[in-house]
Amino acid sequence: MITPDTKDWTWVLRRACGDCGLDTPALVREEMAPRVLAEAACWVALLTGRPVEALRRRPSPEVWSDLEYAGHVRDVFRLFDHRLELALTQDGPRFVNWDQDEAAVAERYGEQDPAVVAIELAAAAEQLAASLAAVSGEQWQRRGDRSDGVRFTVESFSRYLIHDVVHHRFDVAGVGPA
Repeated sequence: MITPDTKDWTWVLRRACGDCGLDTPALVREEMAPRVLAEAACWVALLTGRPVEALRRRPSPEVWSDLEYAGHVRDVFRLFDHRLELALTQDGPRFVNWDQDEAAVAERYGEQDPAVVAIELAAAAEQLAASLAAVSGEQWQRRGDRSDGVRFTVESFSRYLIHDVVHHRFDVAGVGPA
């Protein structure tokens, strides 16, 4: 649930999430890479441990299916790896807008093969984790701007990323941080 005090999720950079339980401000930046891998493992288990029909079923018409959430998480890992590269190689890049709902429809997340999504999600997580593990020192403070004007550092958007993935797993499985 997005809190009424803001239309974006940057509030999770300042306090723990009342829904999923993740205390984002307490995350240690050097633990970001292992967290990405741990969360990916949870998502892969979710995708490989249930019947395809259950993964494709939407709880209601306006709520994504578990498979759609997993496709989103895979693409979030890919997107954040790209944004990380931009932040580390350019001065103050502007991140191109990404409409997650549009992507879910255009890419037909709900129709994809869960086994393939699991493989792609794990690979995207491994790539992102490797990229995050290579970040050091002042690189954590390099900046980039989202198209809506929200300014992130590598550290803050890493925390934001972890929350997004944990929160979506909470949406799907009712389970908090790994």
